[in-house]
Amino acid sequence: MRIEIICTGDEVLSGQTVNTNYSYISQKLIDVGLEVRWGTTIGDDRETLLQAFRLAAGRVDAVIVNGGLGPTIDDLSQEVAAQAAGVELVFSQEWFGKMEELFRKRSRVMPPNNRKQAMLPQGAELLDNPIGTACGFALDIGKTRFFFTPGVPRELHRMLDEQIIPRLLAKSGQQTVSFLKRFHSYGLGESHVDSLLAGVEALVPDGSLKLGFRAHYPQLETKLAVRGTDTEDIRRKLAPVEQEVRKRLGNFILAEDDQKLEGVILEELTRREASLAVVETFTGGAIAARIASLPGAEKVFRRGIVARELAEIYADVGLHEYPVTGELTAATAKTVARATRHRIGTTHVLAVLIELDEGADRIDFGGTILIAIATEKETVSRRSRILGGREWVRLGAVEMSLDCLRRYLQGLPVDERIDFEKV
Repeated sequence: MRIEIICTGDEVLSGQTVNTNYSYISQKLIDVGLEVRWGTTIGDDRETLLQAFRLAAGRVDAVIVNGGLGPTIDDLSQEVAAQAAGVELVFSQEWFGKMEELFRKRSRVMPPNNRKQAMLPQGAELLDNPIGTACGFALDIGKTRFFFTPGVPRELHRMLDEQIIPRLLAKSGQQTVSFLKRFHSYGLGESHVDSLLAGVEALVPDGSLKLGFRAHYPQLETKLAVRGTDTEDIRRKLAPVEQEVRKRLGNFILAEDDQKLEGVILEELTRREASLAVVETFTGGAIAARIASLPGAEKVFRRGIVARELAEIYADVGLHEYPVTGELTAATAKTVARATRHRIGTTHVLAVLIELDEGADRIDFGGTILIAIATEKETVSRRSRILGGREWVRLGAVEMSLDCLRRYLQGLPVDERIDFEKV
């Protein structure tokens, strides 16, 4: 099945609004094994929009149109869709009633111009939007099925999952129950993981499982998209593949599905009834922010010490007698971690000291990362180098530090080799 995505709006075409909706739609379709052949962005112009609809109707089997379903004069999708299909706009009492109910629940009066959102092309199939006023709908233009969706991301996401993808899968003749399993890792590059997982698709011989990747430095997402007749069929297919992925990627898997690295850390600390303080340089408090903002963190996170200079860190943790000159070492990070734990009284301290290279920010610019984790019983450390520019170093240092804490809490080695050039 060939699919086109059409995104509308002057603000999207001009670049004033970053078009994250397109990437979301495309990725969701690919994840369930559907093929996106074209991607088109159109401004709020009737003639251009009409031409885009007619062109798409002649080259693909299905089209997802995003945007243009609002109540204002520049929202043109319903009007132009009706023109392209050669039908009239008709008033949908069903959708108008749902809008009235939505406004009542919010204790608001519906403005008169919202009535426009209940005008749909004759013969269109209504696609429910339980969290907004923009009515989604499906309509045939020529032999192509068009699906019209709201531009508000959370409304689009729900409509795509509940209304559109099941219809597209049914239209394509594929098995209509699908599931996406995700593994999040740090420390292995995409090509390395691809080679490590060679052959796993063959564990599902009917071809209904697809392996894919999404690299977003510093993490890599490994995806298993599977289709089946029902949820039990999907579980049966996934079980041996999940087991093999965990076996081959091992300690580098830091979270799965909707889990996040900082959430895994918080769960481990909460389970121990432990407490945490973080010391960090150069990162601007990014490490502490990843944990401190989570629900439940108030029971675990005690303090974050953020500074640019080592002397300021020493002053904050009571190391007045220690010299602040010379090269940073693992011993320095250990000393800071132990002193912080003594001063603040937490069960765990994560200390991250970063020494940047001198000179201009360039591709071979780098930094030395000194990480130490202190508890009552021991202090462990790691020293690493990251190359690739200041922001690359900062992002990598934050992720590495959190991953080291995750590893320590899970009883794993904190100094396992990481392929920085490939992540």
